[in-house]
Amino acid sequence: MIIDSHIHFWKFDPVRDAWITNEMTAIRKDFLPEDFSLPLKENNIEGCIAVQADQSDKETEFLVNLALENPFIKGIVGWIDLTSGKLEESLQNYQSEKLIKGFRHIAEGEDFGFLLQKKVLNGIALLHQYGYTFDILLKQNQLSDAVKLSGKLPDQPFILDHCGKPDLKINDLKDWKLNISELAQNPNLYCKISGLLTQGNVSRIDEKSISEILDCIFLKFGIKRLVFGSDWPVMLLGGNYALWMELISKYVSQFSKEEQERFFSGNAVKFYNL
Repeated sequence: MIIDSHIHFWKFDPVRDAWITNEMTAIRKDFLPEDFSLPLKENNIEGCIAVQADQSDKETEFLVNLALENPFIKGIVGWIDLTSGKLEESLQNYQSEKLIKGFRHIAEGEDFGFLLQKKVLNGIALLHQYGYTFDILLKQNQLSDAVKLSGKLPDQPFILDHCGKPDLKINDLKDWKLNISELAQNPNLYCKISGLLTQGNVSRIDEKSISEILDCIFLKFGIKRLVFGSDWPVMLLGGNYALWMELISKYVSQFSKEEQERFFSGNAVKFYNL
């Protein structure tokens, strides 16, 4: 069984989705569940986690409605205003919607220290009280914030998106490796093996560099806290689904069948309580 822990859906809006620039022609259009049907079938995907791509309450509602209509969407990671004075009220209201497993803020687009602000820390602490996970999305040069966040809220279930976005364009990974080592020491912090096709030169796949990233991640986190994901459709900027599956399947073939099952589905089921 395969669970893809990181899928996006959207109805493209050039104003709202301004991050999708004119050069990103491959993803500058709608991507809805029916558009994922072919990768789903061809790669024997049992289900997925739909992750927010827009920072609005409407985004969470949009994903919930898609999940209700499409059973292969096993859970969603929505967006919520972590600094709102009505945060607890919102979390209480969401308790009846079991498809919501956690939340994410696109912190990679914020200033350094955003996740460490008192209001944000208090908000993430509330997520834990209500049983929600938190996806950490930061770039390589921001990972020290993730280390501090993990230290301040060690009991919160965190998951690091896209291996902490190692910059394969400059290929200077010293600080990334140090921060990954620190993060991996928290037993409540998982890591998604996803999004790596777009971290280097998207005109060619640098399998050697990706393997070096995987070597570090698997060594530090161990197979029990690593979760398979794709970052579809963003990953189409650097390749396709079949290519990603082939690359990852080849890498994890060194592990036992039981360990591979953990990686491809069991760990996602456990972390997101599917």
